[in-house]
Amino acid sequence: MNLSNYYYYFQSAIPPRICDLIVQYGKSEKQREQQAITGGYGRDRDLKKYPLTDNEINDIKKKRDSNIVWMNDRWIYKEIQPYIHQANRNAGWNFEWDYSESCQFTKYKLNQYYDWHCDSWDKPYAEPGPTQGKIRKLSVTVSLSDSKDYKGGELEFDLRDQDPDKKPNIHVCKQILPKGSLVVFPSFVWHRVKPVTSGTRYSLVIWNLGRPFK
Repeated sequence: MNLSNYYYYFQSAIPPRICDLIVQYGKSEKQREQQAITGGYGRDRDLKKYPLTDNEINDIKKKRDSNIVWMNDRWIYKEIQPYIHQANRNAGWNFEWDYSESCQFTKYKLNQYYDWHCDSWDKPYAEPGPTQGKIRKLSVTVSLSDSKDYKGGELEFDLRDQDPDKKPNIHVCKQILPKGSLVVFPSFVWHRVKPVTSGTRYSLVIWNLGRPFK
């Protein structure tokens, strides 16, 4: 799929008060905080019944090292979803989507990161429920921290348009450095969060689903 816009951003869109509330909420949920996973470990596996082994955790940390808390509060969606709709129109994607997954509050501490990845999978969700038969189409990342509170942790995109034969076309998304800024992008666009070199970086991620592209 050829894109004229790989991402669409809104600077300082979410009020600082709301950002602080989300951070306070996330930090207060210590008992629900968990190691972030990747590679589909939690996609087809009940991690409560079959928890990750030490080897699996070490394998995950080679790709991704951060701590997360899942959130499903309507007031958070109400703050962010209007910007997803607006970005979808303004960027010219016009993707059909009708469901948002749980919000992922993410904490990146010293040396934590998330290496190159895309948020979408080749196959739709199979398990019964509101996600069944759908794929991730639009991702959104909200900056909850003031940029002076941490260093490193840059969000970068690879704008090669999914062509592995092209040279990397790395773009640093500096537009979301101000607190309350957010960026919306197609979930198949490759991106990464570089290691945090000081302080703590807080963010919120939401994946938005719809039927597979035709």
